Amino acid sequence: MVCLSNINHVDCQLTTNFYATTCPNVLTVVRKEVFRALRNEMRMAASLLRLHFHDCFVDGCDGSILLDGSNGEKFAAPNLNSARGFDVVDTIKTAVENACSGVVSCADILAIAARDAVLLSGGPTWQVLLGRRDGLAANQTGANNLPSPFDSIDQIVRKFTVVGLGVKDVASLSGAHTIGLARCALFSNRLFNFSGTGSPDPILDASMVSNLQSLCPTSGDGNATTALDVNSTNLFDNHYFNNLLNNKGLLSSDQGLFSSTTSSVASTTKSLVQSYSQNGTLFFADFVSSMISMGNISPLTGSNGEVRKNCRVVN
Repeated sequence: MVCLSNINHVDCQLTTNFYATTCPNVLTVVRKEVFRALRNEMRMAASLLRLHFHDCFVDGCDGSILLDGSNGEKFAAPNLNSARGFDVVDTIKTAVENACSGVVSCADILAIAARDAVLLSGGPTWQVLLGRRDGLAANQTGANNLPSPFDSIDQIVRKFTVVGLGVKDVASLSGAHTIGLARCALFSNRLFNFSGTGSPDPILDASMVSNLQSLCPTSGDGNATTALDVNSTNLFDNHYFNNLLNNKGLLSSDQGLFSSTTSSVASTTKSLVQSYSQNGTLFFADFVSSMISMGNISPLTGSNGEVRKNCRVVN
């Protein structure tokens, strides 16, 4: 870790070689466990990636989403019956502790696992900046304000701006929806009575509407799932953006990147969607840049926080 001192504060920056001497095999250990988890269930790639995202957006990347307890972030509305992969993180943490006890934070494990999940799904790789420490408390109120599929594009952009990210980050990180599943509860508002019209969302592809109405009847519990990226469920690629061009974005917030007419950044997000749909290399490059930026949101470093021995509880 590099610490830069001035009169007012000491700024410790994350580094790629933080564990080079204290836990030199950490990357290999995490990769092995993520590989095992994906071999068991490919959906876990999206789940691990989402844990890192939902962690970083609430008080920074501090592993707070992993803490148990009724007042924890796990029980906030965006995570309840939705966030998953905690058992896989436990398995990774156990393997890392066996390699070097008390050294690697749960926050860093989430960051490494997210990178490996993307790579092992066919996506890009990058050097993960490390040196985060674990937070001492969860913030359920903050987690209840995570970017939501029900938010307008402008609302999502504002939530990204608060944590130091921009419009390009909104578009590129939304591309993470190239893998994973979503529950009916997150998009059924588009299927029957969109915005009180008594009809489906007119933007949503008609054949998708028909299929999704069968999957998600009004009498259902909202927990049935379908692919976020139709016809490319488990492969991390730019196909998601092609879906948006064809009105096949599953979530309102996805399709809004291309189709919104009210967003103040509509021309920018539409242009990015078009560019990414045509150029997977550009999408990968911007996604990597955004992931690194997101991983840098307010990390605890130096003597702040702690290195948890069990990711579910503070020491």
